[in-house]
Amino acid sequence: MIEIDGSYGEGGGQIVRTSVALSAVTAIAIEIKNIRQNRPKPGLAPQHAHAIKALSRLCNARISGVKPGSSEIIFEPGYIKAGNNRVEIGTAGSVTLLMQCLLPAMLNADGPVSLEVHGGTDVQWSPTIDYFKHIFIPALRSFGIKANLDIWQRGYYPKGMGAVLLQIDPGRLKPAHLSPQGVRLVEGISHCSNLPEHVVKRQAETAVLLLERAGLESRVITEVLHLPSTGSGITLWSGYKGGSALGERGLRAEDVGEKAADNLIEELVSNAAIDKHLADQLIPYLALAGGSLTTSEISMHAKTNIWTAAHFTERKFEVSGEAIFKIEAN
Repeated sequence: MIEIDGSYGEGGGQIVRTSVALSAVTAIAIEIKNIRQNRPKPGLAPQHAHAIKALSRLCNARISGVKPGSSEIIFEPGYIKAGNNRVEIGTAGSVTLLMQCLLPAMLNADGPVSLEVHGGTDVQWSPTIDYFKHIFIPALRSFGIKANLDIWQRGYYPKGMGAVLLQIDPGRLKPAHLSPQGVRLVEGISHCSNLPEHVVKRQAETAVLLLERAGLESRVITEVLHLPSTGSGITLWSGYKGGSALGERGLRAEDVGEKAADNLIEELVSNAAIDKHLADQLIPYLALAGGSLTTSEISMHAKTNIWTAAHFTERKFEVSGEAIFKIEAN
């Protein structure tokens, strides 16, 4: 069993999610201490506990200390089984963060495996469901991963009640070398639930205008929905780069569209292969399979994930560059 300091680096829930995910894949038992020690509310948040418990069921792990507020946990993985899995996170806990935690283990199941998740699909501090579907999953295919995501229903803060289905065909990972693809057509989705139709139109029109001013052709579709939860958002993407923003009370729809467009344009002017957020999300797969990529920025999340991954594999990470950063795992 190895011990991991949960307060290292950015000291958030990502250390926990990455640690248990790689523990399940490598069959290395772990003890994590000082979980989220420097956060306003230290210890496991409810959604972290949901993710760990869901993963423990998937890989027949023995766990202890897994409850909201806990600062220490033990995770002892077992056999990863195929089949259908269902997780109710409750309220608007992020479905994308939970899927990121379970996906590495799903790749090592003894047959096809699916994961039905209910919670928040478009919530703050996590990838939007459209980012996961149109950027993250396509990037995973570079590692030979066969994955499919169906979005059944969106869920916004605070009610959540979104629903998605992730299906994985397990297989051996291969090294991935992600290179710049050039700027292609920008695609996007502007959506809202229980709000006037003009909200999604204003989000989309502002984003399209800013993209046109930057010399970028775009196609942004709109979704006006009537769901149990209320909210809005927009996600834009081109290749392995994206930009997104969520609506909130008091924030103009134009500001939401502008934020998403600005985020994407900032990434597209870089000649890096992927955006800075995708970089930290792919670290576990580089650790398992090897490969390389370039990104516009090495975030604290990425640095923390590299440090965490080093506990589980013998691959050596090298980070080089200034304006464009290259990450290699050999």
